Amino acid sequence: MEKTWLKHYPKGVPATIDVEQYPSLVALIEESFKKYRDLPAYKFMGKTITFGQVDDLSRAFAAYLQAQGFEKGDRIAVMMPNVPQYPVAVAAILRAGYVVVNVNPLYTPRELEHQLKDSGAKAIVMVENFATTLQQVLASVPTKKVVLTALGDMLGFPKSLVVNYVVRRVKKMVPAFDIPGAVKFNDAISQGRGKPFKPAQVGPDDIAVLQYTGGTTGVSKGAVLLHRHLVANILQAEAWYQPALKKIPAGEQIVTICALPIYHIFGFNTNMMLSMRMGGCNILIANPRDLPAVFNDVLESNYLAFRNYMTRPYPGKVTVFVFGST
Repeated sequence: MEKTWLKHYPKGVPATIDVEQYPSLVALIEESFKKYRDLPAYKFMGKTITFGQVDDLSRAFAAYLQAQGFEKGDRIAVMMPNVPQYPVAVAAILRAGYVVVNVNPLYTPRELEHQLKDSGAKAIVMVENFATTLQQVLASVPTKKVVLTALGDMLGFPKSLVVNYVVRRVKKMVPAFDIPGAVKFNDAISQGRGKPFKPAQVGPDDIAVLQYTGGTTGVSKGAVLLHRHLVANILQAEAWYQPALKKIPAGEQIVTICALPIYHIFGFNTNMMLSMRMGGCNILIANPRDLPAVFNDVLESNYLAFRNYMTRPYPGKVTVFVFGST
């Protein structure tokens, strides 16, 4: 059969991809951690997190999760905006053999209760700003393990203390909550460093993510995404990028202004996972509606790149892509 649609592909876009290139999303992640270890993977409020740091942190968090007694295939919910804790948590969940349940942090208690019940999530990793929402439904959901993080937890001392103080006390963005037994994200990382990590054996037909719909035609429904599905989509997106990628001089790193929420499937795969595959860096924008903060993050990141370029040969040169700017 003639594939007429290929006539409309831009020059340089291949007709096929090798979906067997990676047996799982975990294999893709592990390769990138080794290949790009010293490159910046994320920038957030002026802080740079390298691929190697994401590797080490996610390994520790994966060990912590495994020590809690979860079994392969158990669902772990993640309820965060675009903060560096999110990719660390996702990598840890996948590497430990569990299933990521992406949760919109702006959910109402009713919406959150439905998703946690429907997915059967046994644990949740979330930003403390939304803990009061969870508190209202905790007694009626199967989610009994709670890991809480603050927005500034990965910014390093003393900036983390300053940011968390401003968020909690000055801007009052964290409503009062009481969740007995909740564990702090950084404490979980510390505990995991002293525990053994057993890499999970996951394959293309294992479930990687439960991605919930918007609920416009009824209640929100969980789309079952296999490792095979996500790997194929990442390689498809990379293939479609080829004409643009060939214009980038050798040695330049792609930097993406990540304003789209990465708990949404487009942001998840096209921002986070595609950048993982290509060794790119995401400038994480937690609140794209706060335009002054967005511009500040972009300018600060550009300044840091320029400074690095002037003081060392690499990685100062960057190519910037913008997704979801509003």
